[in-house]
Amino acid sequence: MLSRRELLAGSLSVAAAIGTLIPGNGIAAGTAQPVGKPIAVRTKDNLTLSAMSYGAASALPIIFVHGLSQSRLSWDRQIDVDLAQYRLITFDLRGHGDSDKPTEPEAYADGARWADDLAAVIEQTGSQRVVLVGWSFGGLVIGHYLRRYGAGAVAGINLVDAVTSFDPQFRTEESAYWGVRLASPDLEVRSEAIAHFLSLCFSTSPSKSEFDRMLAYNGMVPRAVHLGLGKIEVNGLDEGYARVPRILLTHGARDALVLPGMSHRMLAVNPRSNLSIYPEAGHSPFYEDAARFNRELAAFSTITASRKATP
Repeated sequence: MLSRRELLAGSLSVAAAIGTLIPGNGIAAGTAQPVGKPIAVRTKDNLTLSAMSYGAASALPIIFVHGLSQSRLSWDRQIDVDLAQYRLITFDLRGHGDSDKPTEPEAYADGARWADDLAAVIEQTGSQRVVLVGWSFGGLVIGHYLRRYGAGAVAGINLVDAVTSFDPQFRTEESAYWGVRLASPDLEVRSEAIAHFLSLCFSTSPSKSEFDRMLAYNGMVPRAVHLGLGKIEVNGLDEGYARVPRILLTHGARDALVLPGMSHRMLAVNPRSNLSIYPEAGHSPFYEDAARFNRELAAFSTITASRKATP
């Protein structure tokens, strides 16, 4: 049986917050679909990251960090009226989407570079007291950010089927098998791996048109990214997660890549965390059950913004 902390979506405190701040249909009064504007973010090592900002600059910022081989387009279902009261910021990680793509694996092998990139997004978008949302590999990026910069600018974090450890007990065999093949020098092997790895992100497959679009931006990621990621250091990240004021853990029960135990372990790392399990979702609950995900992120962000920072 799930504990009270594992049932955030059904807790009375969250339900009360939603009920008092958002009408019963889940849409705040007077809100409209967020309108975005492009932002070019410059990194410490002179790369340009492609970003988009939606909503009022004065609103609580939510920065979305996508997973490996994905892009800022992964979050299209979050650019929604349920989250229109916040400033929503999406961006392509280095080597992904429309961001610059160094050809050397070393550009991706140091966690500090990924941390610096996220810090640049936070700083250059003028974000303060930010909510970070990290999906899959995005959790690792956030972990390195916390280790390098601390949690001073972070109001809360939503980790979504996030990788926070390389302990093999928290990964599926298929994840390991296909992950290695993403770095293969053989184009045929690599192409098969890209398509199969993407399919493993869902319990219920997207439509053909949407899957084709996802496959296109997955295929844009150079082999150097996958070669570099195998060298990233992951020790010592838990100390950073432990200092975060509040964490919402979101996990699909049918995840074929990252086992729910990865999120369960964070309950011990940070006692201010809560776990929300999606019984029918796979690795992408924000896509597979976007309505629920958006409601829970809105409630978490509202509560986070209303509370003082934890020392």
